[in-house]
Amino acid sequence: MNVFTRFRNFITRKRKNTLRLGLALGSGGAKGMAHLGALKAFEEEGIRFDVVAGTSIGSIVGALYAKGYSSSDMVEIVQSLSVKEFSKNLRPRADMGFAEEFLSGYVEGDISELPLPFAAWATDEETNEGVLLDSGSTARALTASSAMPPFFRAVEIGGRKLADGAFTNAIPADVARDMGADFVIGCDLSAYLLPDEEKSRLSRLIGSAINAFVSLRYRDDCKERGYRASDIMLRPNLLGFHATDIGREDTARMFELGYEEASSRMAEIRQALKNAGYKF
Repeated sequence: MNVFTRFRNFITRKRKNTLRLGLALGSGGAKGMAHLGALKAFEEEGIRFDVVAGTSIGSIVGALYAKGYSSSDMVEIVQSLSVKEFSKNLRPRADMGFAEEFLSGYVEGDISELPLPFAAWATDEETNEGVLLDSGSTARALTASSAMPPFFRAVEIGGRKLADGAFTNAIPADVARDMGADFVIGCDLSAYLLPDEEKSRLSRLIGSAINAFVSLRYRDDCKERGYRASDIMLRPNLLGFHATDIGREDTARMFELGYEEASSRMAEIRQALKNAGYKF
């Protein structure tokens, strides 16, 4: 999408709607493919967002959307990744430099330069406090928001070591609302999880080992705050998928599940938007 088209769409939308529509994309690693599927459903309905906030993989998808990429563009970006090369960096305390370099090829420059208002959410590794990232290098902010310990090292921004935002605000709908959104649609990639008692013994042991090496802790309301601030929460059923499922078959299926969730709820979404004053 060229600059003229983006500007024309922006002006047209502003004339048509005074309701500012916000998008809040949640964390979940490779399960973020479901975000792309949901965006495809919104594109087909002609629904565009004015304000975008994201955590972890949600921040990456959100920044690409704010830049002007379509869901099909983003699928191509994912497919351009070398699984072998990416897998080499999935090791304890890996540096996020490789990710920053890759992302800077698509969202170069400062967050303030994005065509749509955008913010990412991260967590201070030392204080366990949430950190809003709405200025500075876009690519660096995305890596900070996505630096999940113990797999990746925290990313330093402004003298603070920042890690994955999921610990403090997994679905930053409140951020989108604070940025001026009147109506917020969120997407929870972890709405369906196996109870601990149903997990395999190996999975429980791995989880315990990870917790032993990670100082950060999840806030009690890290997900609930997103639900409270959302008018609509999409909940694709990704049960059985993991944040590290980067194989082509898995990512394709997760895309489908995101699309199916948004499509199946589109009548509800359209009615809620109409009631709120949105003009289609």
